[in-house]
Amino acid sequence: MKRAVVILSGGLDSTVCISEAKKEGYEIFPLTFAYGQRHSKEVEQSKKVAGSYGCSQNHLVVNTDFFKDIGSSALTAESINVPTSRNPGELDKDIPVTYVPFRNAVFLSMATGYAEAIKAESIYIGVNALDYSGYPDCRPSFIDAFQEVIKYGTAASDRGLHITIKTPLLNLTKAEIVKLGIENNAPLHLTTSCYQGREKACGKCDSCQLRLKGFSEAGVRDPIEYENE
Repeated sequence: MKRAVVILSGGLDSTVCISEAKKEGYEIFPLTFAYGQRHSKEVEQSKKVAGSYGCSQNHLVVNTDFFKDIGSSALTAESINVPTSRNPGELDKDIPVTYVPFRNAVFLSMATGYAEAIKAESIYIGVNALDYSGYPDCRPSFIDAFQEVIKYGTAASDRGLHITIKTPLLNLTKAEIVKLGIENNAPLHLTTSCYQGREKACGKCDSCQLRLKGFSEAGVRDPIEYENE
């Protein structure tokens, strides 16, 4: 069976990505990063998502908590507040403080190495260029550039074994992502998107707002719990 590495955060987008890989007939190898984020809930939920797809035995959790030492992001530095209750028009004005410097490049590098090691032909990543939070490493141009890096920097390419980055959500709105997840019967109830990582989602951070907007526009109730409900 063909193999795919799926970068799995435990969030909505990456869970819909794993559902797409499953639909396309891949044996799934989830890859999750404990990158020094404020909370462990992402990792906990990623394990539940992997379990729901019967691929826990292939699930690799990698410690990359040097991002916390680097700082510079509200997701890894306690000294930087997570923005809350921003107006929709503010969400794409500038690169937000929740941007983790060059994180996706590090994640894709490790995913590429993992794919080479297990002879996987594809890497799935849930980047999105429409309803996104202004992260430069989610842009199509970045993905295209990294595909070139894989082409020129791997033994797999030299041997004719091409590793392709798959971005099924790249040009979808958040509402379309929600609908795709429902169509694929993805376990959206197991996902977490909140930057705060508390027992219930805050409903106020940028990630929660984008998620709630997506479910609202899709005409579907979000199956996770929020603090203000």
